[in-house]
Amino acid sequence: MGTLAAGLDRDLPVPLGVQLRGLIQYGIALGDLPAGMRLPTVRELAERAGVAPMTVVGVYNELKQQKLIETRGSAGTFVAHTESLPSALNFDKLNPAIDALLQMGKNLGVDAAGIATLVNARAGHLRFRSAHGLQIVLVGLFEQATAAYADHIRPLLARTDQLSWLTLDTLRASHAMPRADIVLTLANRRAEVEALVGPDIPVVGLSFIPSEATRTRLAGLDPSTRIGIVSIFPEFMALMKPAVMRFSPHVASTSVTMVDAPDLEAFIAQVDVLVYATGLDWLAEKVGPHQQALEYRHAPDSTFIQHHVLPLLDTLRHSGTVKETP
Repeated sequence: MGTLAAGLDRDLPVPLGVQLRGLIQYGIALGDLPAGMRLPTVRELAERAGVAPMTVVGVYNELKQQKLIETRGSAGTFVAHTESLPSALNFDKLNPAIDALLQMGKNLGVDAAGIATLVNARAGHLRFRSAHGLQIVLVGLFEQATAAYADHIRPLLARTDQLSWLTLDTLRASHAMPRADIVLTLANRRAEVEALVGPDIPVVGLSFIPSEATRTRLAGLDPSTRIGIVSIFPEFMALMKPAVMRFSPHVASTSVTMVDAPDLEAFIAQVDVLVYATGLDWLAEKVGPHQQALEYRHAPDSTFIQHHVLPLLDTLRHSGTVKETP
């Protein structure tokens, strides 16, 4: 609770409610707020952060809609799990479909034994496809970063698994989801991606950490450096400054602004190092010859993938629940 309250920056040109939502959203996406962690009550957080209780209520409601947090009755509000398989199948729901299949077979001159043979053959096909790897789709926000995320994940997968990627904008604009057994995405985009791919394909929200290159470059800055940070999403602004300072604690001067700020050009001109959020690569062209520019890039958390994603893939691989998407 203290971390959430302390993260609010009243000097930023972003409403406190948006900052608070971003601190929780990205805290979950970056693994700082782990699944199962209890969040403060509305009153506790409002008092500690110095905001109206209705502000916290609004933030919590939005995060519940995004499936990032959940209320467990009187026990309180908790960080939700961002990985799960579809609910266990209710076999009673299969009976109408079986009846319809048997009737269709009868109409076509195929008896029940023949239908059973066809079903077994189909099940064998699914087992064969499962044994020869899963089709995994990664959905990100920006092309270059998503491709890099995919390159980071592939070495962790089984040799037979296939990982492809696309952006959220492409998924929104497309009329059909690529063939997929499971979809991976950013934790704070999971609910949106689930709505686009449908209920039959499990969607896993990944945890991310700052990349090694980002951490190394920030740690190597001169203490006298003036850092200027540019954020692309308002809700990420409150988290980006302390995140940068975490890896460059020796640097005294750090300021932050939004990419759509009217004084962006003047802001860039007065800093030595421009740190920009992923998706703002074009800002690197705006620095002068005596300035540096670096992207604050994240990478999928390998530990999260090994402990959460790979077991899910093994479950899909061996349970016969692998889906086919047209």
